[in-house]
Amino acid sequence: MLTAENIAGLVGGELRGAPDTAVGSIAPLDRAGRSQLSILSDARYVAQFQRTCAGVVVMATTLADAPSAVPSRVIVSNPHEALIALIPAFYPATPSAPSIHPTARIGRGAQLGHGISLDEYCVIGDGAVISDGVRIGAHCFVAEGTRVGRSSMLFPGVTLYRGSELGERVILHSGVRVASDGFGYVSTAAGHARIPHVGRCIIGDDVEIGANTTVDRGSIDDTVIGSGTKIDNLVQIAHNVRIGSRCLIMSQVGIAGSARIGDGCVIAGQAGLAGHITVGDGARIGGQAGVFGDVPARETWSGYPARPHREALRASGALFKLSGMLKRIERLLEERDGH
Repeated sequence: MLTAENIAGLVGGELRGAPDTAVGSIAPLDRAGRSQLSILSDARYVAQFQRTCAGVVVMATTLADAPSAVPSRVIVSNPHEALIALIPAFYPATPSAPSIHPTARIGRGAQLGHGISLDEYCVIGDGAVISDGVRIGAHCFVAEGTRVGRSSMLFPGVTLYRGSELGERVILHSGVRVASDGFGYVSTAAGHARIPHVGRCIIGDDVEIGANTTVDRGSIDDTVIGSGTKIDNLVQIAHNVRIGSRCLIMSQVGIAGSARIGDGCVIAGQAGLAGHITVGDGARIGGQAGVFGDVPARETWSGYPARPHREALRASGALFKLSGMLKRIERLLEERDGH
């Protein structure tokens, strides 16, 4: 249990209300009880805040004066950032001692660092390098010659094909496939001839990749994901793609071969990016956008085909108006024919 005073100290916030209100877990505003903490970061949830039974609410500065009977408020500039400090305090990770399970298979010449864990039935290929503090879950496959950087975590069922190189503190969730061959064929008289892929898949430091995402290896070039980039579940990244640092890529995005994504880009869910295009640094791509050409740096594009966001909104608005115009034209034609 933490008191409101403890919480304010942890997040560097301003305490308003009772300092001794004690809470032991975190819950949403609409379900929190008196012994729980919640957050308020968006004005859309002020109504829930007014009705909440939470004991402590960590809330944004802009909403600090919203009316409520909550006994303790902690005012911060960014409640979600405050959660990063609070969640480990309420839900501390259970430490586990490094261990290598008897069923793990370790190939010849594999280099194993200090303090690693290899769980049930994982396979480490010949000559693979597993650095200090790495954890590899059950039924993972790490191919020959692969490198896994310090303190990385592979959840159960991850596959690293040959040519994978992971930086430090990389997190790969279950079902991730790294360095699989890309979709590359040459059409000949005899059929579709497969292009052998000999490039690598290089993943930088502090990258996290969600469940069932696939990152193809390069054909003759490398596929690269920059440090600090976070990728959601069910994303497809094709061969030779280069993604910069600190990008955010949401679920069901598809990026075709040889696309270039700059630093700090945000690509929202179900967007599709064509091959051989460039998305500039800091650009933002809206959900379900279809991007067929280059996107300038720090611009926001949306729609299908994608275009600058305001232009896409105007185009959508014009389309909605068109249906009303057609109805009026049909009515005029009916009146004319009736005469």
